[in-house]
Amino acid sequence: MEERIDYIVNWMQDYVDDAGADGVIVGVSGGIDSALAAALMQRGFPGRSLGVIMPINQTVTDQTDALDLVHTLDMPYYGIELTETYQTQIQTIQDQLQEQWNSEQEQLVKANLQARIRMGTLYALAQNFNYLVVGTGNMAETYTGYFTKYGDGAADMEPLLNLTKKEVYQMSEYLGVSDAILDKQPSAGLWEGQTDEQEMGVSYDHIDAFLQGEEIPKKSADIIESLHKRSAHKREVPPGPKPYQKGDV
Repeated sequence: MEERIDYIVNWMQDYVDDAGADGVIVGVSGGIDSALAAALMQRGFPGRSLGVIMPINQTVTDQTDALDLVHTLDMPYYGIELTETYQTQIQTIQDQLQEQWNSEQEQLVKANLQARIRMGTLYALAQNFNYLVVGTGNMAETYTGYFTKYGDGAADMEPLLNLTKKEVYQMSEYLGVSDAILDKQPSAGLWEGQTDEQEMGVSYDHIDAFLQGEEIPKKSADIIESLHKRSAHKREVPPGPKPYQKGDV
């Protein structure tokens, strides 16, 4: 485990140096993935790591797990409440669309807008400090597309990219992440009571096993393959047409 951690941290250090950046920044949610990203950052960039806690429809003081994490890691952080920003933006959109507003899509539209507002905020701070944004996507979520495009899926580096969800937990425990975070049901916090596995319709254990070539129930395999296919656009650079040549139609 120590070798694997050193490997990831060394890669992060090289990447930041090559980019000419001064440090790294991450959004701290109180979840397992951002906790591991923050712990790796503090190991590789002491004094040059920054956490940002960005609650919407809550206060910073409500984010007890996130606050405990940054204090335990001794990581400098900012708490930026984005409730007013979000409410103003979503209300403006609804007011403009009026009867065109699709109430059937409302829950996801609102959840994904929150993720994108948070990432926009994170990049503003990153640019201010000349830091790179550290992503929190693991192998399971990347393969299934379980992230918000240009929201939590936007980042300058993805150090957890090759870790299964189980490995995320193992590495987090090794690095001293608290039981309060380790024992949580994985959740993107999209709405009250939401959990990742319930929304995807498949367990992380099955996704991890599938990605490692192990046999899992056909129903789970079908769900994973469907999620992967439908989310292909999230993992690709936005396409464009080939260069125009005279005569092309």
